[in-house]
Amino acid sequence: MTETTSRPLLSTRRLGSTPLFVSSICVGTSALGSFPAQYGYEVSAETAVATIERVFDGPFTFIDTSNEYGGGDSERRIGHAIRERGGVPAGVLVATKVDPLPGSSDFSGDRVKRSVAESLERLGLDTLPLVYLHDPEKIEFAEATAKGGPLEALVALKEEGIIQHLGVAGGPIDLELQYLATEVFDAVISHNRYTLVEQTAEPLLDDAQRRGVAFINAAPFGGGMLVKGPDAVPRYCYAPVGEATLARVREMERLCLDAGVPLAAAALQFSLRDERVTSTIVGMSEPGRVDQTVELAQTVIPDELWNALLPLAHVGRHGIETVAR
Repeated sequence: MTETTSRPLLSTRRLGSTPLFVSSICVGTSALGSFPAQYGYEVSAETAVATIERVFDGPFTFIDTSNEYGGGDSERRIGHAIRERGGVPAGVLVATKVDPLPGSSDFSGDRVKRSVAESLERLGLDTLPLVYLHDPEKIEFAEATAKGGPLEALVALKEEGIIQHLGVAGGPIDLELQYLATEVFDAVISHNRYTLVEQTAEPLLDDAQRRGVAFINAAPFGGGMLVKGPDAVPRYCYAPVGEATLARVREMERLCLDAGVPLAAAALQFSLRDERVTSTIVGMSEPGRVDQTVELAQTVIPDELWNALLPLAHVGRHGIETVAR
């Protein structure tokens, strides 16, 4: 169940047990690399750089990217904005992820080292404050933790001072729990598993809190359903869902409409108000998204609406069994 918070929804929070502090909203940059196959639209380099420049001037101090986003263009465009500013602005944390070579299944330790080197060059940085092992479900846990594997390489890069802190970012909750049990990670990203539609990440939230690991919640809108509504986007996590889920979200949409509250505001604040969530990743692909996100976070949602929404939310995964895991 959601552990509601009395702290401001827009705030700066400590990143787990590390000395770092980040904003409660993290800027997601997957679309900034221009990925029309997934998002249905292109993002120009000019728009991407302008978006990051607006982020630098706004309230969000946490930026999330990855080696693979847009074939590296997400990092390149962020790096361009960093150079325009003469470096990363004070207090801003740019996190990235290691990935196999595009089109390859190579997730070896050597590949991880090359991935980090590529990210450093694209971003124009000498060190990386936070690097995640990205989508570890691409290989077996035993392979990932074996000698010469990606985990060994990440730990070595941290010991060398090239990386300051380590994270893991994936889908399957049981697998992420296995990685946290290694006790080498400072942060964990879960996507599409803690929203108004489903909360299968609950065990991971609790485990991360117990270990002092920062829990970063990605995709609070479930891929668009909780922004545009279930009739406009009858998919969750980019996959079709059953009628039971569509009906449930339609009822959420109706309740929000009657209360004069955007469904997207409730979806975002569902994550922000949970004490166990350090930061919530919201994708931003144009400068205007910064102010739009602030508005959603600051929308007043009466207790009566939460009392009606939460029983619908906590039904869990009923009706979305077809979602790709």
